[in-house]
Amino acid sequence: MWTIFFRLRVLCCLFAVLMVVALVVNVTQVEYLDHDTLSGTFIDSSGQFVSSKATGLTRNPYCGYEHQTLSSQERLEEDTLLATSKWQVPDVDLVPFVKSTDPSSSYFVILNSAAFFKVGSQLEVLVHVHDFQGKPKKYGGDYLQARIHSPKLHAGAVGRVVDYQNGFYKVFFTLLWPGRVTVSISLVHPSEGIRVLQYLQEAKPDRVYFKSLFRSGRISETMKCNVCLPGSLPLCNFTDLYTGEPWFCFKPKKLPCSSRINHFKGGYMKGLLTAADSAFFQSGVNIKMPINSSGPDWVTVISRRVKEADDLDVSQGSGTFPSGYFYKDQWRSRRFKMRHFNDPDNITECLQRKMVYLFGDSTIRQWFEYLTMFVPDLVEFNLGSPKNVGPFLAVDQKHNILLKYRCHGPPIRFTSVFSNELHYVANELNGIVGGKNTVVAIAVWSHFSTFPLEVYIRRLRNIRRAVVQLLDRSPKTVVVIRTGNAQELGPEVSLFNSDWYNFQLDTILRRMFSGVGVYLVDAWEMTLAHHLPHKLHPDEVIVKNQLDMFLSYVCPLEP
Repeated sequence: MWTIFFRLRVLCCLFAVLMVVALVVNVTQVEYLDHDTLSGTFIDSSGQFVSSKATGLTRNPYCGYEHQTLSSQERLEEDTLLATSKWQVPDVDLVPFVKSTDPSSSYFVILNSAAFFKVGSQLEVLVHVHDFQGKPKKYGGDYLQARIHSPKLHAGAVGRVVDYQNGFYKVFFTLLWPGRVTVSISLVHPSEGIRVLQYLQEAKPDRVYFKSLFRSGRISETMKCNVCLPGSLPLCNFTDLYTGEPWFCFKPKKLPCSSRINHFKGGYMKGLLTAADSAFFQSGVNIKMPINSSGPDWVTVISRRVKEADDLDVSQGSGTFPSGYFYKDQWRSRRFKMRHFNDPDNITECLQRKMVYLFGDSTIRQWFEYLTMFVPDLVEFNLGSPKNVGPFLAVDQKHNILLKYRCHGPPIRFTSVFSNELHYVANELNGIVGGKNTVVAIAVWSHFSTFPLEVYIRRLRNIRRAVVQLLDRSPKTVVVIRTGNAQELGPEVSLFNSDWYNFQLDTILRRMFSGVGVYLVDAWEMTLAHHLPHKLHPDEVIVKNQLDMFLSYVCPLEP
């Protein structure tokens, strides 16, 4: 039976094999030529190799960030982060739309699809991109996302993409479960669109603008605010005294700076793109569009022996890629043994006598919302806070559990936050005593996507310093970092919250907190690996798995 099936598979793959033969020479050459440069690359959080060479646009100084008072070690770290985060933009003249990457004309081929695979085997996929004239592209720089999945098993994992800078990409997958496994490759943005996103990041960091209401008696004025403001008009300086985080508003004409009442998102700039640039951001054309296979897009994977499977499921080292995978809608970490908290009583038992602090944006507020919805004894205490803003507090008096959520300080794109509730995460951490019954979770990423990377690096540096101090005085404190995640994209959202922006932030976050003694909830891989559509606020099944991972750090399995 297996012999017949094998022959059928060989026949089905014959067409793909013939096409691969035509490409082998090119691929062999680019792999050989690229071998020396791979040592100068690192792998970002989506598994894409990025060159450490600072090619492309020259970075512009932003609001005096180049004049920060940094130690030599901090300066070296920042320079390294900026260099390694630099996307390798092709050195070509401005490209018309018809010569940009067309996902419908591009294709991928499974290089060894005729082979049989065991769980744990490596699968290699070759991607060749073409333009809208059907011609092969001679340069790279496209942002691709790749996953393998088995829909019937609700299983999925991400792949690692290598850009050979000549129109060819190779994707590497680790096959982690048995059965029929399908490959999916998507073009998130063409390289021509990436150039536009880079320009906006450097030249239009204020494309999301903020405002504050100043009021005294019957007089009120609304003024524009941001990390820095152009021009020579008088300013109110709200720079934080402890962290040095800068924040300014234009000074009201009639009122003092001390009369500030709140902070809120002012809006999004319009008309950012020319007609030519807009063509690179079209839904259904070149934003998160699938690249089809030429030949079979699936392979059959057979099981390994039980002992081998156990060794594969939990690999040693924080650099394991992928960090985990979904199987039957449950996330299985490859770095440690996870627990799954399917019963509210399990969560109550884990959090008993603990104080849990959640700091950050709305993606970690989802954790607060899930816990208070799923655990009946965890009752929210009404603080009168604005909906979706906070701060929020929940208490389980019977089991002595305290759960708190507070948003991070500006920039934050919430509807309205009272000025006295604008707290920086680093300052909040400095006020925590810590200990074995203290748990801290932090998610700071989405609201920084429009700014140059220096702004995010500075924020993480302050948070990291406070985390290190907390762990120094209370080593048994559990600190967990939630990474960013992929989201749905359209023409407008891409200019402000593109996955390309957020994966840069995610990569920086991972590097800056590596070796600090914190735990990581890999929301990025979870959203990319799952079969559900990407969302800024992932669906409940993904949030549940994030919390399973978080709680597994708090209450690990006994060895």
